[in-house]
Amino acid sequence: MTDLSTQATQLRDLHRSVDPLVLVNAWDVASAHAVVTAGGKAIGTTSAAISASLGVPDGPDAPLDLLFDAIGRIARAVDVPVTADVLDGYGLDADKLVDRLLGAGAVGCNIEDSDHGRPGELLDPALVADRLSAVRAAASTAGVELVINARIDCFLHIADPSAALDEILRRAAIYAAAGADCVYPVRLTQPDAARVVVDAVDAAVNANVRPGGSLPDLVAAGVRRISVGPQAHGVALHALDQFARSLLTT
Repeated sequence: MTDLSTQATQLRDLHRSVDPLVLVNAWDVASAHAVVTAGGKAIGTTSAAISASLGVPDGPDAPLDLLFDAIGRIARAVDVPVTADVLDGYGLDADKLVDRLLGAGAVGCNIEDSDHGRPGELLDPALVADRLSAVRAAASTAGVELVINARIDCFLHIADPSAALDEILRRAAIYAAAGADCVYPVRLTQPDAARVVVDAVDAAVNANVRPGGSLPDLVAAGVRRISVGPQAHGVALHALDQFARSLLTT
């Protein structure tokens, strides 16, 4: 646990350094090695890409042994902190979720507020806050202060961007107060909107960089963490498709 506690501190410090933490999300050992070799200071996993690579659903009915084994393989293969995308916690109570994460060697996690029992809906923020608080308490009891990234899915489920941003601000404040180290409005790609969130929330802010988007503009907006989700997996598959077609259609 001492090593994991040290890695958790390292991961938290990366959210406070002069340069923001940039995560090129990985899905297996090979992709994690590639990211670290390229200069990645931490690894963030992507549940969508891990599930795709394993041929299993990316949802609450996913086989947890397979998913956490994949996370564990990544964590054992690299010498940088690993933070894991675990949807809403897969229905595990806080103690079991923290045990699974630490057992896999992950020192951070994403926990999202989509309601997987009602597709297209958001969970009540009070329920999410209770979950975040419980994970924070369980991690403290385990002796490793996990870096909790509270994913906010308003841009996925609220059609009006202005209304979505207002709800993001409300939820971000609640989640930060519940113990989240970082808030992550998924699909927050516009620097102006990112600045609004940064200025309003007492926590690090995670944004996404879209294809063709400006990383420096997001940095200038004050975000402390930038990730790409399953984009790298898509890029890799596209390259494989082009390579395979060049051979198989000749």
